[in-house]
Order: sequence, then structure tokens, then C-alpha cells
Amino acid sequence: MQFDFLTRLFGKGDRPASRAAKPVNFALNVSAPPEEESLLARARLLLNSAGAPVLALRVRIEWNHRMRSTAGVAFPTRTLVRLNPRLHEFGEDEIDRTLRHELAHLLAHERAGRRRIAPHGPEWRLACHDLGVPDEKRTHDLPLSRRVIARRHHYRCPSCGIQIARVKPLKRGSACLQCCRAHSRGRYNARFRFERIEPDPAGGR
Repeated sequence: MQFDFLTRLFGKGDRPASRAAKPVNFALNVSAPPEEESLLARARLLLNSAGAPVLALRVRIEWNHRMRSTAGVAFPTRTLVRLNPRLHEFGEDEIDRTLRHELAHLLAHERAGRRRIAPHGPEWRLACHDLGVPDEKRTHDLPLSRRVIARRHHYRCPSCGIQIARVKPLKRGSACLQCCRAHSRGRYNARFRFERIEPDPAGGR
């Protein structure tokens, strides 16, 4: 009886066949503007020339109108680069240079794998060289308006004593990269986890 019930439930029976659902073209909803498509093509060409074809397939490029003083920013875990539209004020060369700068961050992290690296360390500098900007600086010198934001969160490494100030709190378990690289081969070690401290009232930090 159970077999007969399942046959009636899943069998064709005498009911008319249901109409097949029309496929949805999601590509139409996520297509990028022509300018972003052009930058994406350029980014893929650069990454392929640097020997990173897999990264070239995953990379995404966006213009972000909320940016103010930042020329560009890279998100390695999302293989995403965002650029400031105000770069148009400084010409195509500046757009290209900033694109290569941010792609170097993605390339450096792709090559490092799970190993922790400094944002503008030797891995990034090598990636800049491979992307055609060997003398790239860590920060830009463009006349973009800057916002002064107070850094109210202060931390200290219990090992080397280095102190840092942050606008936003550190994520739980953040450790001193310098000490992790010196004593743990670049791997995270809780011994070097930053400790929260009170800011110096005299403004020493």
C-alpha cells in the first residue's frame, strides 16, 4: 500500500504536465556600467600578465561615490576594488595607477594564501612591481578633501610595547603583526594580542 501511495503521489497520473518555469536572466540585473566593464577588462589583463589567472576571473571593480579622501580601497577576501570617482579630475593616468595600486593588494594576498602579511609590506611591493608600478607609494598625494576623525581606541602590544590608535575598535583577538612575524613565522599567536589601554591625557600618543 505504501508503494501504491508513493506511485500516485509522484507518478504522472492523469493530471496535465505543469508548465516549465521560464529561466531568469540574472546577468541583466548585475551587469556593470560600460566604464566599470572597461576597468574590469583592464584589471583582468593586468592580473593575467602577473601570473594570476584565477584571481583575474574573480576580481570585481566598482566606483564608490561615498569616498572622500581615499583614492581607492581593496578587499582581498571579496576580491573587490573600489575607486573614488573624483579620480576623473586627475586624468586616466591617475585612474590607472590607483587601479594597479589596489590590484597589488589583491595579488599580494592571493600569493600569501593564509599567511598574514603587512598591508604595504614586501609582498605588496613585489606585486606593485609585477603590475607595472615598481615605485608606488603607500599613500596618494592627491588634493582630495580629508575628514579628521578622532582615534579614541588605543591599544598596546604586551610583547614589544608598540601602541596604536584606532577610529574603530579592533576585532576581537587582533594581534601585533610585527611580533607574529618575528616569533611565530607570521602566524597568529595569542601572546601578542593587543591590549586595550587608556589614551594619554597629555596627548602623548
